[in-house]
Amino acid sequence: MATAPSAEQLVGILRDTIVALVRRDGPDLSARQLGVFLTCYLQDGAHTVRGLAADLNVSKPAITRALDRLGELDLARRKVDPMDRRSVLVQRTLKGTAFLRDLRGIMTEAANAAKKGGSESSAAPRKVANG
Repeated sequence: MATAPSAEQLVGILRDTIVALVRRDGPDLSARQLGVFLTCYLQDGAHTVRGLAADLNVSKPAITRALDRLGELDLARRKVDPMDRRSVLVQRTLKGTAFLRDLRGIMTEAANAAKKGGSESSAAPRKVANG
């Protein structure tokens, strides 16, 4: 039976993941942008600015700024809700799906390094396609 990673290992995995994201070619996301992105891609259902603000406990303007950046990078897009034209839905994109796949790969490598007792930070930086 596998044991759960320790808090120290989890923090190491997070660090190695963020370092790999920062080192790769292309833009990197802020913590808020990454939080919005992951919420949209990992939680099922329709996402709105209002709903994301409530889920993440941040202001609607902060969500709007994060979505502006995600839109510039084609990681998410906004669309007027056809059922309620006052509401805006957040949609996933192919490039966003590719980014999530790359992120999962980076995290898997970091987790494997943590299991072996090493740190990816000592290895050469991993080049990842930017979607």
